[in-house]
Amino acid sequence: MKPRERRDPVIIQGGMGVAVSSWRLARAVAEAGQLGVVSGTALDTVMVRRLQLGDPGGHVRRALAEFPYPAMARKVLDRCYVEGGLANGAPFVRTTVLPHEPSQDELELVVVGNFVEVFLAKEDHDGLVGVNYLEKIQTPTLASLFGVMLAGVDYVLMGAGIPRLIPGILDSLRDGRPVELPLQVDGAQDGDEFVCRFDPMSFGGGQIPWLNRPKFLAIVSSAPLATMLCRKSNGEVDGFVIEGPTAGGHNAPPRGRASLNERGEPIYGPRDAVDLKAIAALGLPFWLAGSYGSPDGVKRALELGASGVQVGTAFAYCRESGFLDVIRHDVIEASRRGETDLVTDPLASPTGFPIKVLQVEGSMSDEALCEQRNRVCDLGYLRHAYRKEDGTLGWRCPGEPVPAYLKKGGRQEETVGRKCVCNGLLACVGLEQRRGGGRHELPLVTSGADVAHVDQFLRADKSSYSAADVIENLLTGVRAEPLQPA
Repeated sequence: MKPRERRDPVIIQGGMGVAVSSWRLARAVAEAGQLGVVSGTALDTVMVRRLQLGDPGGHVRRALAEFPYPAMARKVLDRCYVEGGLANGAPFVRTTVLPHEPSQDELELVVVGNFVEVFLAKEDHDGLVGVNYLEKIQTPTLASLFGVMLAGVDYVLMGAGIPRLIPGILDSLRDGRPVELPLQVDGAQDGDEFVCRFDPMSFGGGQIPWLNRPKFLAIVSSAPLATMLCRKSNGEVDGFVIEGPTAGGHNAPPRGRASLNERGEPIYGPRDAVDLKAIAALGLPFWLAGSYGSPDGVKRALELGASGVQVGTAFAYCRESGFLDVIRHDVIEASRRGETDLVTDPLASPTGFPIKVLQVEGSMSDEALCEQRNRVCDLGYLRHAYRKEDGTLGWRCPGEPVPAYLKKGGRQEETVGRKCVCNGLLACVGLEQRRGGGRHELPLVTSGADVAHVDQFLRADKSSYSAADVIENLLTGVRAEPLQPA
Protein backbone atom coordinates (compact mmCIF):
# COMPACT_ATOMS: atom_id res chain seq x y z
CA MET A 1 0.00 0.00 0.00
CA LYS A 2 1.42 3.37 -1.03
CA PRO A 3 2.05 5.70 1.97
CA ARG A 4 -0.05 8.83 2.15
CA GLU A 5 1.71 11.94 0.96
CA ARG A 6 2.84 14.11 3.86
CA ARG A 7 1.63 17.70 3.76
CA ASP A 8 4.19 20.39 4.50
CA PRO A 9 3.84 22.10 7.89
CA VAL A 10 2.91 25.75 8.19
CA ILE A 11 5.02 26.13 11.33
CA ILE A 12 8.47 24.67 11.90
CA GLN A 13 9.60 25.04 15.48
CA GLY A 14 13.23 26.18 15.56
CA GLY A 15 16.00 23.87 16.78
CA MET A 16 17.55 26.08 19.43
CA GLY A 17 20.58 25.97 21.67
CA VAL A 18 21.64 22.80 23.47
CA ALA A 19 18.43 21.08 24.69
CA VAL A 20 16.39 24.30 24.68
CA SER A 21 14.58 22.65 21.79
CA SER A 22 14.29 19.51 23.87
CA TRP A 23 12.25 16.40 23.21
CA ARG A 24 9.46 17.80 25.39
CA LEU A 25 9.13 20.92 23.23
CA ALA A 26 9.35 19.05 19.92
CA ARG A 27 6.78 16.55 21.11
CA ALA A 28 4.35 19.28 22.22
CA VAL A 29 4.61 21.00 18.83
CA ALA A 30 4.21 17.73 16.91
CA GLU A 31 1.18 16.78 18.99
CA ALA A 32 -0.34 20.18 18.12
CA GLY A 33 -0.09 19.32 14.41
CA GLN A 34 3.06 21.18 13.32
CA LEU A 35 6.73 20.19 12.89
CA GLY A 36 8.51 19.79 16.23
CA VAL A 37 12.30 19.97 16.05
CA VAL A 38 14.94 18.89 18.57
CA SER A 39 18.33 20.55 18.72
CA GLY A 40 20.92 18.00 17.63
CA THR A 41 23.87 19.76 19.25
CA ALA A 42 25.79 17.91 21.99
CA LEU A 43 23.13 15.23 22.50
CA ASP A 44 25.72 12.75 23.75
CA THR A 45 26.70 15.17 26.54
CA VAL A 46 23.05 15.97 27.26
CA MET A 47 22.16 12.29 27.66
CA VAL A 48 25.18 11.54 29.85
CA ARG A 49 24.47 14.46 32.21
CA ARG A 50 20.79 13.58 32.50
CA LEU A 51 21.76 10.04 33.46
CA GLN A 52 24.28 11.36 35.99
CA LEU A 53 21.54 13.46 37.56
CA GLY A 54 19.62 10.24 38.16
CA ASP A 55 17.38 10.47 35.08
CA PRO A 56 14.36 12.10 36.81
CA GLY A 57 11.18 10.57 35.46
CA GLY A 58 13.10 7.66 33.94
CA HIS A 59 12.74 9.07 30.42
CA VAL A 60 16.26 8.34 29.18
CA ARG A 61 16.12 4.81 30.57
CA ARG A 62 12.76 4.25 28.89
CA ALA A 63 14.24 5.27 25.53
CA LEU A 64 17.35 3.14 26.09
CA ALA A 65 15.10 0.11 26.56
CA GLU A 66 13.89 0.62 22.96
CA PHE A 67 17.32 1.09 21.36
CA PRO A 68 17.71 -1.55 18.61
CA TYR A 69 21.15 -2.67 19.87
CA PRO A 70 20.41 -3.67 23.50
CA ALA A 71 23.99 -4.49 24.46
CA MET A 72 25.08 -0.96 23.57
CA ALA A 73 22.22 0.56 25.57
CA ARG A 74 23.16 -1.52 28.61
CA LYS A 75 26.78 -0.44 28.29
CA VAL A 76 25.80 3.25 28.20
CA LEU A 77 23.54 2.78 31.21
CA ASP A 78 26.26 0.98 33.18
CA ARG A 79 28.82 3.68 32.37
CA CYS A 80 26.70 6.78 32.94
CA TYR A 81 23.70 6.23 35.19
CA VAL A 82 23.97 7.38 38.82
CA GLU A 83 21.16 6.15 41.07
CA GLY A 84 19.66 9.16 42.84
CA GLY A 85 22.00 11.55 40.99
CA LEU A 86 25.44 12.96 41.71
CA ALA A 87 26.14 14.53 45.06
CA ASN A 88 25.48 18.25 45.18
CA GLY A 89 28.36 20.07 43.49
CA ALA A 90 30.04 16.91 42.18
CA PRO A 91 31.31 17.46 38.61
CA PHE A 92 29.86 15.64 35.65
CA VAL A 93 32.07 13.07 33.97
CA ARG A 94 33.94 14.73 31.15
CA THR A 95 32.62 14.29 27.62
CA THR A 96 34.01 16.02 24.55
CA VAL A 97 33.03 16.35 20.93
CA LEU A 98 33.64 13.21 18.86
CA PRO A 99 37.20 12.98 17.44
CA HIS A 100 37.55 12.43 13.71
CA GLU A 101 38.72 8.84 14.29
CA PRO A 102 36.50 7.77 17.22
CA SER A 103 36.48 4.56 19.19
CA GLN A 104 33.43 2.30 19.21
CA ASP A 105 32.52 3.50 22.71
CA GLU A 106 32.65 7.15 21.59
CA LEU A 107 30.50 6.39 18.54
CA GLU A 108 27.95 4.58 20.68
CA LEU A 109 27.44 7.59 22.96
CA VAL A 110 26.67 9.81 19.96
CA VAL A 111 24.38 7.32 18.20
CA VAL A 112 22.51 6.46 21.39
CA GLY A 113 22.22 10.10 22.54
CA ASN A 114 20.67 11.15 19.24
CA PHE A 115 18.33 8.14 19.22
CA VAL A 116 17.11 8.89 22.75
CA GLU A 117 16.15 12.52 22.04
CA VAL A 118 14.18 11.74 18.87
CA PHE A 119 12.58 8.61 20.32
CA LEU A 120 11.20 10.61 23.24
CA ALA A 121 10.02 13.40 20.94
CA LYS A 122 8.11 10.89 18.76
CA GLU A 123 6.75 8.71 21.55
CA ASP A 124 2.99 8.02 21.67
CA HIS A 125 1.73 10.31 18.89
CA ASP A 126 1.51 10.49 15.07
CA GLY A 127 2.99 13.96 14.58
CA LEU A 128 6.19 14.77 12.72
CA VAL A 129 9.56 15.41 14.38
CA GLY A 130 12.75 16.85 12.93
CA VAL A 131 16.29 17.44 14.14
CA ASN A 132 18.47 20.52 13.61
CA TYR A 133 22.25 20.27 13.17
CA LEU A 134 25.04 22.77 12.51
CA GLU A 135 27.16 21.96 9.47
CA LYS A 136 30.00 23.70 11.33
CA ILE A 137 30.10 20.83 13.87
CA GLN A 138 31.31 18.06 11.58
CA THR A 139 32.82 15.15 13.48
CA PRO A 140 29.60 13.90 15.16
CA THR A 141 27.42 14.39 12.07
CA LEU A 142 27.50 10.90 10.53
CA ALA A 143 26.92 9.00 13.76
CA SER A 144 24.27 11.54 14.81
CA LEU A 145 22.31 11.10 11.58
CA PHE A 146 22.36 7.33 11.99
CA GLY A 147 21.09 7.67 15.56
CA VAL A 148 18.10 9.85 14.64
CA MET A 149 17.27 7.65 11.67
CA LEU A 150 17.16 4.65 14.02
CA ALA A 151 14.53 6.60 15.95
CA GLY A 152 12.49 7.34 12.80
CA VAL A 153 13.15 11.07 12.48
CA ASP A 154 10.98 12.71 9.80
CA TYR A 155 13.06 15.77 8.87
CA VAL A 156 16.71 16.78 9.08
CA LEU A 157 17.46 20.52 9.03
CA MET A 158 20.99 21.88 8.76
CA GLY A 159 22.57 25.31 8.50
CA ALA A 160 25.71 27.20 9.62
CA GLY A 161 27.59 26.12 6.51
CA ILE A 162 27.00 24.51 3.12
CA PRO A 163 25.48 21.06 3.72
CA ARG A 164 25.93 19.89 0.13
CA LEU A 165 26.81 16.29 1.02
CA ILE A 166 24.11 15.58 3.59
CA PRO A 167 21.32 14.50 1.18
CA GLY A 168 23.51 11.74 -0.29
CA ILE A 169 24.66 10.69 3.17
CA LEU A 170 21.01 10.22 4.19
CA ASP A 171 20.46 8.05 1.10
CA SER A 172 23.47 5.88 1.90
CA LEU A 173 22.58 5.44 5.57
CA ARG A 174 19.07 4.39 4.56
CA ASP A 175 20.64 1.68 2.40
CA GLY A 176 23.13 0.59 5.07
CA ARG A 177 26.17 1.78 3.10
CA PRO A 178 29.34 3.37 4.54
CA VAL A 179 29.46 7.17 4.49
CA GLU A 180 32.16 9.79 4.75
CA LEU A 181 32.36 13.54 5.26
CA PRO A 182 35.47 15.60 4.37
CA LEU A 183 36.57 17.90 7.18
CA GLN A 184 37.12 21.61 6.74
CA VAL A 185 40.74 22.06 7.87
CA ASP A 186 42.62 25.37 8.12
CA GLY A 187 45.89 25.15 6.20
CA ALA A 188 45.05 21.89 4.41
CA GLN A 189 47.25 21.17 1.40
CA ASP A 190 46.79 19.26 -1.84
CA GLY A 191 47.04 15.56 -1.11
CA ASP A 192 45.84 15.86 2.50
CA GLU A 193 42.95 13.58 3.40
CA PHE A 194 41.04 14.59 6.51
CA VAL A 195 37.79 12.64 6.44
CA CYS A 196 35.21 11.37 8.95
CA ARG A 197 33.86 7.90 8.19
CA PHE A 198 30.99 5.81 9.52
CA ASP A 199 29.90 2.31 8.52
CA PRO A 200 26.42 1.45 9.83
CA MET A 201 26.86 -2.27 9.19
CA SER A 202 30.17 -2.41 11.05
CA PHE A 203 28.73 -0.33 13.88
CA GLY A 204 25.83 -2.73 14.30
CA GLY A 205 27.89 -5.91 14.08
CA GLY A 206 26.66 -6.76 10.59
CA GLN A 207 23.00 -6.01 11.25
CA ILE A 208 21.02 -2.87 10.64
CA PRO A 209 17.28 -2.17 11.15
CA TRP A 210 15.13 -1.02 8.23
CA LEU A 211 15.42 2.77 7.96
CA ASN A 212 13.37 5.57 6.38
CA ARG A 213 15.13 8.42 4.63
CA PRO A 214 14.01 11.69 6.30
CA LYS A 215 13.29 14.82 4.29
CA PHE A 216 16.19 17.27 4.18
CA LEU A 217 15.76 21.04 4.62
CA ALA A 218 18.79 23.28 4.18
CA ILE A 219 18.90 26.47 6.26
CA VAL A 220 20.27 29.28 4.07
CA SER A 221 20.41 33.07 3.97
CA SER A 222 20.70 33.73 0.21
CA ALA A 223 19.18 32.65 -3.09
CA PRO A 224 22.57 31.84 -4.70
CA LEU A 225 23.35 29.36 -1.91
CA ALA A 226 19.95 27.72 -2.29
CA THR A 227 20.46 27.49 -6.06
CA MET A 228 23.91 25.95 -5.62
CA LEU A 229 22.56 23.34 -3.20
CA CYS A 230 19.81 22.42 -5.66
CA ARG A 231 22.31 21.94 -8.47
CA LYS A 232 25.34 20.48 -6.72
CA SER A 233 24.09 18.48 -3.74
CA ASN A 234 24.76 14.76 -4.00
CA GLY A 235 21.12 13.88 -3.31
CA GLU A 236 17.67 15.37 -3.09
CA VAL A 237 17.11 18.62 -1.21
CA ASP A 238 13.48 18.72 -0.10
CA GLY A 239 13.21 22.40 0.76
CA PHE A 240 14.76 25.43 2.44
CA VAL A 241 14.48 27.51 5.57
CA ILE A 242 15.39 31.10 4.67
CA GLU A 243 16.85 32.87 7.70
CA GLY A 244 17.07 36.63 7.89
CA PRO A 245 19.45 38.61 10.13
CA THR A 246 16.83 39.06 12.87
CA ALA A 247 16.64 35.29 13.45
CA GLY A 248 17.95 34.00 16.76
CA GLY A 249 21.27 32.34 17.52
CA HIS A 250 23.98 32.52 14.87
CA ASN A 251 23.50 34.78 11.85
CA ALA A 252 25.28 34.97 8.53
CA PRO A 253 27.72 37.92 8.41
CA PRO A 254 26.57 40.99 6.45
CA ARG A 255 27.39 40.95 2.74
CA GLY A 256 29.67 43.59 1.36
CA ARG A 257 31.84 45.92 3.39
CA ALA A 258 31.43 45.19 7.10
CA SER A 259 30.52 48.08 9.41
CA LEU A 260 29.32 48.31 13.01
CA ASN A 261 26.78 50.49 14.76
CA GLU A 262 27.39 52.42 17.98
CA ARG A 263 26.84 49.23 20.04
CA GLY A 264 29.41 47.29 18.04
CA GLU A 265 26.80 45.27 16.15
CA PRO A 266 27.16 44.39 12.46
CA ILE A 267 24.94 46.49 10.20
CA TYR A 268 22.76 44.65 7.71
CA GLY A 269 21.51 46.38 4.58
CA PRO A 270 19.68 45.89 1.27
CA ARG A 271 22.30 43.42 0.04
CA ASP A 272 21.32 41.07 2.85
CA ALA A 273 17.70 40.83 1.69
CA VAL A 274 16.93 37.43 0.14
CA ASP A 275 15.56 37.27 -3.41
CA LEU A 276 12.42 35.28 -2.65
CA LYS A 277 11.37 35.19 -6.31
CA ALA A 278 14.59 33.34 -7.10
CA ILE A 279 13.93 31.00 -4.18
CA ALA A 280 10.38 30.30 -5.38
CA ALA A 281 11.65 29.66 -8.90
CA LEU A 282 13.58 26.62 -7.61
CA GLY A 283 10.22 24.89 -7.23
CA LEU A 284 10.81 23.59 -3.72
CA PRO A 285 8.94 24.38 -0.48
CA PHE A 286 10.51 27.09 1.64
CA TRP A 287 9.87 28.60 5.07
CA LEU A 288 10.82 32.10 6.25
CA ALA A 289 12.61 32.65 9.55
CA GLY A 290 13.49 35.80 11.47
CA SER A 291 10.72 38.04 12.90
CA TYR A 292 7.83 36.02 11.46
CA GLY A 293 6.61 34.93 14.91
CA SER A 294 3.19 36.60 14.79
CA PRO A 295 -0.13 36.03 12.98
CA ASP A 296 0.74 38.86 10.57
CA GLY A 297 4.18 37.32 10.02
CA VAL A 298 2.66 33.97 9.08
CA LYS A 299 0.19 35.59 6.69
CA ARG A 300 2.95 37.70 5.14
CA ALA A 301 5.12 34.62 4.56
CA LEU A 302 2.27 32.73 2.90
CA GLU A 303 1.52 35.73 0.66
CA LEU A 304 5.19 35.74 -0.40
CA GLY A 305 4.84 32.14 -1.61
CA ALA A 306 6.37 30.37 1.39
CA SER A 307 4.94 27.15 2.77
CA GLY A 308 5.07 28.75 6.20
CA VAL A 309 7.50 29.99 8.80
CA GLN A 310 10.17 28.72 11.14
CA VAL A 311 9.68 30.18 14.63
CA GLY A 312 12.17 29.77 17.45
CA THR A 313 12.03 32.58 19.99
CA ALA A 314 8.32 32.25 20.78
CA PHE A 315 8.76 28.56 21.55
CA ALA A 316 11.98 29.12 23.49
CA TYR A 317 10.11 30.71 26.40
CA CYS A 318 7.07 28.41 26.50
CA ARG A 319 6.64 25.96 29.38
CA GLU A 320 7.83 22.92 27.40
CA SER A 321 11.19 24.41 26.36
CA GLY A 322 14.40 23.37 28.06
CA PHE A 323 15.23 26.82 29.46
CA LEU A 324 15.50 27.05 33.23
CA ASP A 325 12.32 28.40 34.82
CA VAL A 326 14.13 31.45 36.18
CA ILE A 327 15.40 32.44 32.71
CA ARG A 328 12.00 31.88 31.13
CA HIS A 329 10.22 33.93 33.83
CA ASP A 330 12.71 36.81 33.76
CA VAL A 331 12.59 37.13 29.97
CA ILE A 332 8.80 37.08 29.82
CA GLU A 333 8.61 39.75 32.52
CA ALA A 334 11.20 41.88 30.69
CA SER A 335 9.10 41.54 27.53
CA ARG A 336 6.02 42.67 29.45
CA ARG A 337 7.87 45.78 30.63
CA GLY A 338 9.40 46.48 27.23
CA GLU A 339 12.90 46.07 28.67
CA THR A 340 14.47 43.21 26.71
CA ASP A 341 17.94 44.03 25.45
CA LEU A 342 19.33 41.93 22.60
CA VAL A 343 22.79 42.44 21.12
CA THR A 344 24.09 40.95 17.87
CA ASP A 345 27.63 40.23 19.05
CA PRO A 346 30.15 39.73 16.21
CA LEU A 347 32.85 38.37 18.55
CA ALA A 348 31.21 36.16 21.19
CA SER A 349 30.97 32.93 19.19
CA PRO A 350 34.10 30.90 18.43
CA THR A 351 32.52 30.08 15.05
CA GLY A 352 33.25 33.58 13.78
CA PHE A 353 29.55 34.13 12.99
CA PRO A 354 27.62 36.94 14.72
CA ILE A 355 25.38 35.62 17.49
CA LYS A 356 22.41 37.27 19.18
CA VAL A 357 22.97 37.44 22.95
CA LEU A 358 20.24 38.49 25.36
CA GLN A 359 21.36 40.72 28.21
CA VAL A 360 20.35 38.70 31.29
CA GLU A 361 21.54 39.34 34.84
CA GLY A 362 24.00 36.71 36.10
CA SER A 363 24.81 35.43 32.61
CA MET A 364 27.75 35.64 30.21
CA SER A 365 26.33 38.91 28.90
CA ASP A 366 27.76 40.48 32.08
CA GLU A 367 31.31 41.30 31.03
CA ALA A 368 32.48 41.66 34.64
CA LEU A 369 31.35 38.09 35.41
CA CYS A 370 32.93 36.85 32.19
CA GLU A 371 36.25 38.38 33.18
CA GLN A 372 36.19 36.29 36.38
CA ARG A 373 35.70 33.03 34.48
CA ASN A 374 38.75 30.88 33.85
CA ARG A 375 38.90 30.24 30.12
CA VAL A 376 38.51 26.53 29.51
CA CYS A 377 37.51 24.49 26.45
CA ASP A 378 36.49 21.10 27.82
CA LEU A 379 33.62 20.31 25.41
CA GLY A 380 35.00 21.45 22.07
CA TYR A 381 31.90 21.36 19.87
CA LEU A 382 32.82 24.67 18.20
CA ARG A 383 36.55 24.09 17.89
CA HIS A 384 38.30 24.41 14.51
CA ALA A 385 40.40 21.79 12.72
CA TYR A 386 43.85 22.85 11.52
CA ARG A 387 46.82 21.20 9.83
CA LYS A 388 49.84 20.82 12.06
CA GLU A 389 53.36 21.29 10.74
CA ASP A 390 53.85 17.52 10.67
CA GLY A 391 50.78 17.10 8.47
CA THR A 392 48.52 15.68 11.16
CA LEU A 393 45.20 17.08 12.33
CA GLY A 394 44.98 19.45 15.29
CA TRP A 395 42.14 21.27 17.02
CA ARG A 396 41.91 24.75 18.50
CA CYS A 397 39.17 27.05 19.77
CA PRO A 398 39.36 30.86 20.05
CA GLY A 399 37.53 30.49 23.37
CA GLU A 400 40.20 28.28 24.98
CA PRO A 401 43.03 29.66 27.19
CA VAL A 402 44.90 32.19 25.08
CA PRO A 403 48.42 30.71 25.52
CA ALA A 404 47.16 27.30 24.40
CA TYR A 405 45.48 28.82 21.34
CA LEU A 406 48.58 30.77 20.34
CA LYS A 407 50.74 27.68 20.76
CA LYS A 408 48.55 25.95 18.19
CA GLY A 409 49.17 28.68 15.62
CA GLY A 410 46.11 30.81 16.37
CA ARG A 411 46.27 34.62 16.36
CA GLN A 412 45.81 36.81 19.42
CA GLU A 413 43.14 38.96 17.80
CA GLU A 414 40.99 35.87 17.19
CA THR A 415 40.61 35.35 20.95
CA VAL A 416 39.32 38.83 21.81
CA GLY A 417 35.75 38.90 23.08
CA ARG A 418 35.16 35.16 22.65
CA LYS A 419 32.80 33.38 25.03
CA CYS A 420 32.42 29.68 25.76
CA VAL A 421 29.18 29.07 23.88
CA CYS A 422 29.26 25.30 24.56
CA ASN A 423 29.34 25.60 28.35
CA GLY A 424 27.07 28.65 28.31
CA LEU A 425 24.28 26.92 26.41
CA LEU A 426 24.37 23.87 28.68
CA ALA A 427 24.04 26.18 31.68
CA CYS A 428 20.79 27.57 30.21
CA VAL A 429 19.13 24.17 30.65
CA GLY A 430 20.53 23.24 34.06
CA LEU A 431 23.27 20.93 32.77
CA GLU A 432 26.23 23.20 33.47
CA GLN A 433 29.54 21.74 34.55
CA ARG A 434 30.34 22.14 38.25
CA ARG A 435 33.82 23.55 38.86
CA GLY A 436 35.95 23.44 41.99
CA GLY A 437 35.09 25.66 44.93
CA GLY A 438 31.36 25.51 44.27
CA ARG A 439 31.63 27.48 41.02
CA HIS A 440 29.24 26.81 38.13
CA GLU A 441 29.36 27.80 34.49
CA LEU A 442 27.32 30.89 33.56
CA PRO A 443 24.44 30.69 31.06
CA LEU A 444 24.65 32.34 27.64
CA VAL A 445 21.10 33.22 26.55
CA THR A 446 20.56 33.63 22.81
CA SER A 447 17.31 34.77 21.17
CA GLY A 448 15.85 36.36 18.06
CA ALA A 449 14.54 39.89 17.74
CA ASP A 450 11.01 38.67 18.50
CA VAL A 451 12.01 38.23 22.16
CA ALA A 452 10.70 41.75 22.72
CA HIS A 453 7.15 40.49 22.04
CA VAL A 454 6.93 37.03 23.62
CA ASP A 455 4.42 38.40 26.13
CA GLN A 456 1.85 38.38 23.30
CA PHE A 457 1.40 34.64 23.86
CA LEU A 458 0.26 35.02 27.46
CA ARG A 459 -3.39 34.45 28.16
CA ALA A 460 -5.18 36.78 30.58
CA ASP A 461 -3.88 36.66 34.14
CA LYS A 462 -1.22 34.07 33.22
CA SER A 463 2.54 34.34 33.73
CA SER A 464 3.50 31.54 31.32
CA TYR A 465 2.29 30.00 28.08
CA SER A 466 2.44 26.68 26.25
CA ALA A 467 3.61 25.55 22.82
CA ALA A 468 -0.04 25.01 21.88
CA ASP A 469 -0.74 28.65 22.82
CA VAL A 470 2.00 29.77 20.41
CA ILE A 471 0.61 27.68 17.55
CA GLU A 472 -2.97 28.82 18.14
CA ASN A 473 -1.82 32.44 18.16
CA LEU A 474 0.33 32.15 15.03
CA LEU A 475 -2.38 30.41 13.02
CA THR A 476 -5.04 33.01 13.80
CA GLY A 477 -6.91 33.43 10.53
CA VAL A 478 -4.85 30.75 8.76
CA ARG A 479 -6.31 27.39 7.81
CA ALA A 480 -3.78 24.69 8.78
CA GLU A 481 -4.98 21.12 9.10
CA PRO A 482 -2.89 18.75 11.29
CA LEU A 483 0.00 17.09 9.47
CA GLN A 484 -0.56 13.58 8.14
CA PRO A 485 2.42 11.29 8.72
CA ALA A 486 3.45 8.83 6.04
